[in-house]
Amino acid sequence: MAHADRLPTLAVLRCFEASAKQESFTAAAEELGLTQSAVSRQVKELEEQIGTPLFRREGRGVRLTGAGRALADAVCGDLERLRRTMYHAIAAGTGPQVLAIAAPPTFAARWLVPRLPKFRDLHDGLEMVVYSRSEPFDLYKEQIDVAVHFGGWDWPGAQLSPLCPETLVAVAAPDLISRCGVSKPLDVLDMPLLHLSARTHLWEEFAKSLGENGLALRQGSHFDQFSLVISAALAGMGAAILPTYLIERELNDGDLIRLADVTTDAAKSYFVATPMGQNLPLAASFTAWLRKQVIQPRMG
Repeated sequence: MAHADRLPTLAVLRCFEASAKQESFTAAAEELGLTQSAVSRQVKELEEQIGTPLFRREGRGVRLTGAGRALADAVCGDLERLRRTMYHAIAAGTGPQVLAIAAPPTFAARWLVPRLPKFRDLHDGLEMVVYSRSEPFDLYKEQIDVAVHFGGWDWPGAQLSPLCPETLVAVAAPDLISRCGVSKPLDVLDMPLLHLSARTHLWEEFAKSLGENGLALRQGSHFDQFSLVISAALAGMGAAILPTYLIERELNDGDLIRLADVTTDAAKSYFVATPMGQNLPLAASFTAWLRKQVIQPRMG
């Protein structure tokens, strides 16, 4: 008989979660460090409590039933929230505070990480864990407190707030500029060009902004990371279109020269992302501090 008023033990739920994920009692047992028979008994206990089969036995494996699939979707989310609650309880205890941060790789390495000591100095004993992430992900599952997102309002399950717009500039090394005889923005198009593989349209949009429509400007060297484009520009391989936030030091030191501002119809921005429904004081403090680190024009 089903008993709706009696909650399964955490051990039972963990066995069901692992079995549902692996669709194998044997693999679940290996993951949990238990015997296969122990996992099978725990799942059977849950089935008896609910009053319906959760798995179909198929040869040496198992497959979720419709009821099992529905329960697995809910239970996995519930256990992740419980893990998150425990994580924050531990972080809020007597031990050091921990802040988990994620950001796009080049932005993290060149802009964020060099500034983090300033924030750490404001919080005695603070420990930070920094991950590089280029695309939206499950903040709860990955246990990330704050993420910097580059793109649009397109991160399901996250609370997004604007941080700063992207400011793009065309730049090149001084020696290359001298060799190519660049004196005006239009001259840049005659230089060797460097491209980010994911955004090869940028040079064509730059040409369009100068009144040069219909030019095919895909020739030149292509790279899959902004960090590589920056290195190539510093080496004098060509002119590059880069976000100012990634080359602050190079612009200040004169290692790269700003040749022209670049506008694009597909302008994106930086956002701060936090898990939906979560309002951690430390994450809020970090977000407020981040905003002070950028020049923040009005964003629509």
